Amino acid sequence: MTYCVGVRLNAGLVFLSDSRTNAGLDAIATFRKMIVYERPGDRFMVLLSAGNLSISQSVREILQVEKIDDGVGEPLTIWNARSMFDAVRVLGAAVRRVQEQDGPSFKRAGIDFNATMIFGGQIGNESMRLFLVYSAGNFIEATRETPYFQIGESKYGKPILDRVITPYTSLDDAAKCVLVSMDSTLKSNLSVGLPLDLLVYRAGELHSDQIVCIDEHNPYFRMIHGSWGQRLRDVFESLDAPQWDGHGAAAHPLRVESMRHEPMRKIRNSDEKIV
Repeated sequence: MTYCVGVRLNAGLVFLSDSRTNAGLDAIATFRKMIVYERPGDRFMVLLSAGNLSISQSVREILQVEKIDDGVGEPLTIWNARSMFDAVRVLGAAVRRVQEQDGPSFKRAGIDFNATMIFGGQIGNESMRLFLVYSAGNFIEATRETPYFQIGESKYGKPILDRVITPYTSLDDAAKCVLVSMDSTLKSNLSVGLPLDLLVYRAGELHSDQIVCIDEHNPYFRMIHGSWGQRLRDVFESLDAPQWDGHGAAAHPLRVESMRHEPMRKIRNSDEKIV
C-alpha cells in the first residue's frame, strides 16, 4: 500500500509520499512514488502515484513520450503543454494507453487495474493547479473548498488535514501538517513506511530546491513523531472525565435532557418476561 498527499495553497504546493510497497507479509520493498518533471523557468510538475506498482511505473515511462492530438498545432506532450489542464490530459491518455495494453492480461489474471495519481504544478504564467487522476484516466481538480488530495491509505492522516489546511495556510505550516498526517498513518498502518519524499514549491518560481528524502534518522521528523504523540496524550489527559450527574456542579455533564429518544432497552423482569 502507500500514502501520498498533495496540497494546493495560495502560497504554493506541498507534496509528500512514502516509499513502501507490499504484495503480502513477506514481500515488502521500497520504491519512490514521487517524480518531478521540470524545465526551469518554464514548467514545474510533480507526480505522486499509488496502486499497482507495475501500472504506475509504466505510466511514468510512457508519460515522458506520450502525445495527444487536440487538432491545434503539434501534438501535446507534458513538455509542450500550454497549461496544466493540457498536461493532465496527456497523463490521462498515458493511463488509458497502459490500460489498453495491459488491461486484458490483468483481467485474465484476476487483477484489478488499480492506479491513482496526484499531479500538480505550474506552467509559465498560469496559476498553479492540482489534480487527482483515477484509474480510467479521468481526473478532478483541487478547489478552494477542497485544497488537498490524498491517495493510498488516506483515512488515518485525514483528520489533521481537515482541521488545519486552508488556502491561506503557510507553506511551512502545510509541510508540518502533512508530516503529522504521515506520522499518524505510519503509526496505524504497517503497509506505509519510510523513507518519505517531501517537496515544497513556491508559487511562480518554476523550480524548487526544497526537496528532501526523510528516513528514520531525520531529526525533524523524529521531533514530529515524538512531540505529536506526547502532545496528543497531554491534551487527552487534560480533558475532564465523563460526569454522569447532570444536576450536580459538573461544568460539562455528560447526561442531560435530550430531544432524542432513549436507547431501546430489553429488560427481563423477575417473572422472566421481557419488557
